[in-house]
Amino acid sequence: MNFGGIDPAYPTFEEAAFVVIPIPYDLTSTYQSGSRRGPHAILEASGNMELYDEELCKETYLTGIYTLSPVESDARGPGEMVHVIRHATADVLAHDKIPVILGGEHSISFGVVQAMREKYPGISVLQLDAHADLRNYYQCSPYSHASVGRRISELCPLVQAGIRSMSAEEAAFMKESTIRTFTADFILGENMWWEKICETLNGDVYITIDIDVLDPSIMPATGTPEPGGIYWKDILRLVRAVSSRCRVRGFDVVELSPIPGMVAPDFLAAKLVYRIIGYLTETK
Repeated sequence: MNFGGIDPAYPTFEEAAFVVIPIPYDLTSTYQSGSRRGPHAILEASGNMELYDEELCKETYLTGIYTLSPVESDARGPGEMVHVIRHATADVLAHDKIPVILGGEHSISFGVVQAMREKYPGISVLQLDAHADLRNYYQCSPYSHASVGRRISELCPLVQAGIRSMSAEEAAFMKESTIRTFTADFILGENMWWEKICETLNGDVYITIDIDVLDPSIMPATGTPEPGGIYWKDILRLVRAVSSRCRVRGFDVVELSPIPGMVAPDFLAAKLVYRIIGYLTETK
């Protein structure tokens, strides 16, 4: 199974500009598990998606999208899994490809960002998420999905958007840190909000998208849904604005936890991935 249901003979890895890396991992999920099934659901939905993009007026896949086999989970724990993911991403970056990561829970993004920073030392991260994910430890692990923002902020500058849930510990840390955080209320209530977020970013950027940044009315298929989220047009406006101003070196879409018999969220995630690839082809 490959992204978009594209003929597996086209393109080869060498010809592709984008390489999809499925990572079906959800060991640290703490409410509703199931995001390990997210990559397969996105790939399956993408095979039923039109490859002509009506917004961009082009067939984005012609740029070259190659899908790797899923990354095998390391049962020893999330710390070891970080190393597995880092090496898998580094292998793709070594060939100057743009990695497109399909999760899996959000903890996987830390290993990806480690590899991105080795390739692009000045990189910043834009985190689209309902949750701050800034706990130092959660359930005795520093590599939990609830700690991924904290770990990333220790590596490189972090900008968050869509946030609407955090602990007291996270709120206190946020005040002391250099992290820039834009709430969902800011996005939903401020004029030209995307411009203000873009002002905090420049140069090389990695985008990590926890699908729960979207409102549960359009994205119920996630492990920790939060009311008051942003919508389809909002996320597209922000990503397109960032991609037009910065060099987006890769991105992920994580935390899709498929609901049996409900394919609309899977299709939304697949189309979001394809649309973002389309935006990035405009800036290549």
